[in-house]
Amino acid sequence: MSCYSFLNKLVQRSKKMSPHDLELLSSYQQLLEEKNKELLKKDEVINQLEKKLEDKELLIKYLQNEIDKFRQVVKPITQKIITKQLSLGEDIWCVNNNNINNNNNGSDSEPQSLEPRIKREGISAEPLTLSKWDLQIKKIAKSSRSRELIKAAILDNDFMKNLEITQIREIVDCMYPEEYLKGSIIIQEGDVGSIVYVLEEGCVEVSREGKFLSTLTPGKVLGELAILYNCQRTATIKAATDCKLWAIERQCFQTIMMRTGLIRQAEYTDFLKSVPIFKDLPEETLIKISDVLEECYYANGDYIIRQGNRGDTFFIISKGHVNVTIKKDSHEEKYIRTLGKGDFFGEKALHGDDLRTANIIVNDPEGVTCLVIDRDTYLQLISNLDEVRTKYVDDIDDRRRLNEEFSTVRLEELKILTTLGVGGFGRVELVQINGQPNKAYALKQMKKAQIVETRQQMHIMSEKEIMGEANCDFIVKLYKTFKDAKYLYMLMESCLGGELWTVLRDKGHFDDNTTRFYTACVVQAFDYLHSRNIIYRDLKPENLLLDSRGYVKLVDFGFAKKLQAGRKTWTFCGTPEYVAPEVILNKGHDISADYWSLGVLMFELLTGTPPFNGSDPMKTYNVILKGIDAIDFPKNITRNATALIKKLCRDNPAERLGYQKGGISDIQKHKWFDGFNWEGLVNRTLTPPILPSVRNVTDTSNFDPYPPDEAGVPPDDLTGWDRDF
Repeated sequence: MSCYSFLNKLVQRSKKMSPHDLELLSSYQQLLEEKNKELLKKDEVINQLEKKLEDKELLIKYLQNEIDKFRQVVKPITQKIITKQLSLGEDIWCVNNNNINNNNNGSDSEPQSLEPRIKREGISAEPLTLSKWDLQIKKIAKSSRSRELIKAAILDNDFMKNLEITQIREIVDCMYPEEYLKGSIIIQEGDVGSIVYVLEEGCVEVSREGKFLSTLTPGKVLGELAILYNCQRTATIKAATDCKLWAIERQCFQTIMMRTGLIRQAEYTDFLKSVPIFKDLPEETLIKISDVLEECYYANGDYIIRQGNRGDTFFIISKGHVNVTIKKDSHEEKYIRTLGKGDFFGEKALHGDDLRTANIIVNDPEGVTCLVIDRDTYLQLISNLDEVRTKYVDDIDDRRRLNEEFSTVRLEELKILTTLGVGGFGRVELVQINGQPNKAYALKQMKKAQIVETRQQMHIMSEKEIMGEANCDFIVKLYKTFKDAKYLYMLMESCLGGELWTVLRDKGHFDDNTTRFYTACVVQAFDYLHSRNIIYRDLKPENLLLDSRGYVKLVDFGFAKKLQAGRKTWTFCGTPEYVAPEVILNKGHDISADYWSLGVLMFELLTGTPPFNGSDPMKTYNVILKGIDAIDFPKNITRNATALIKKLCRDNPAERLGYQKGGISDIQKHKWFDGFNWEGLVNRTLTPPILPSVRNVTDTSNFDPYPPDEAGVPPDDLTGWDRDF
């Protein structure tokens, strides 16, 4: 019986109660009301606490996302590696301050973190071998329900939702059906994958290292990293029920991306050639302009341009029709003509005449789509047609003499002294030529079988060609190449000041002046390469070496490529934290991607970590696609440095500093470089901020020690692809 029922019965009997009982009843009623008020207050407090709990849960989710975005995530170091390091007498968990010169340390403060920095490997897809961009793609029939499910899954995926709608439509067209029975493995952790799936029916279980992670239901994309490049699967996906999926191969995806991009570029360039003010521009400039054209849609009846208004925008009609009218003194609009696809208007605005002299009105039930460019963007891209692209004069005789000096050197004459570094395809050894004790060189050894297995033959041949011709003080020189049945060899100049990566690891981060010097060295190297239309594609501290004087030189040209003027390349290349958005999205890229990586390098040198980070490559790519404006800049990065980084890391490649009308001199003239002695840098009279100690030509004290190669002898490769090496 409840308290209220009990009291109600007492009230009914109250007429029979004595005055004392009535008084007692009244006190009970009062007590009950007070208890009721207390309960209401407690309920209110509980509601408030539940609301706070919800807010805290949201905050935790937000902070976890921020950690994925900004925090340097260090891969776990296995016990085997720890044992190796300890056996070499090196404490990998401590910062080595013994080599720091207190008078010349180049850092504002002590390192911020004691976490170990791990060297990052570059990643590359196999180069696309398409000779015709209009290659036919096989389309697979599917129901409208399936098409909508695939499209929705793509648009729900953090990476694939960034693709253009025309590309998504073609991907949907080309996906083919797959079926897996309950218990089957769809994706196996550790396997190398090239297929991406969309789950249509059934559910799957995701696990990593044998631990269950989650269950996925229809409408989800599975294994999307494989669509970018040849990579190991990071998790196992097993069919929890019978499953139906749709699949697409990486080669098909990349063909779609390349094909749609080239079709659009060709169409836009043809439009531009039909415009009188563009017809005399070189193909390279037209392609640049076509890249920055924006598609704008206008509904039927809209005024795109109104007579008498001011404007700075030029339009090309890509779809639909517009009427041109002029308003006379009578205020009546007089029809002049109708314009359609390929026609243009507003061209005078590009040259400063911004007063509109006519009305442009949409006259199409389906509306009009225009390609649009504004005056500022146009002027940034249009350079003097008589301008010579390069200010460098190739010293052919000097390079020829250098090559002749090593022409008689044989592989068996090289004596290996010690290991300078270990890379993806092999090792770099310090060597001397028999009979030359006063000189030493770096010998890069690459396993031929591994190069063939990862289909990097074209990249290796390109590296040999580019480095063999380069004659720049800010690029490591290649003297000669050798080969045998197992290895390719590159004999190069040795830079015994060590890797910039090692210096950055030991110091934590650099101050403004130190970062400025190293960035300027890279700018000079890029100036040399870009003036020859060579894209580098793998900038990072690991690929910057200090010579004995402390100057930086660019090394490792495995991803470098010489481009045709105005053309792009489509192969996914680079180190995850450094790749530009257009590389991730397979839009095609050129030297502008190097300027993006230059901004990332500046940020990493100033802070110790790159701006874009995630716990795995795909999360890193998704952070990159959010853009530089989503990144919080630490207070130790100055305003001018922040401004330069943001101008280099523009989402639109055509807007990046260094890629516009002024070229790389726009970077050199930026406020962050005010007062910097560029002439002293080029003439090598400028004192570097960090002076390495190099006692002799075989002193490797600035390099980390490396254990012997335990991988064993690689198999022979006699396919002959390297006959020109």
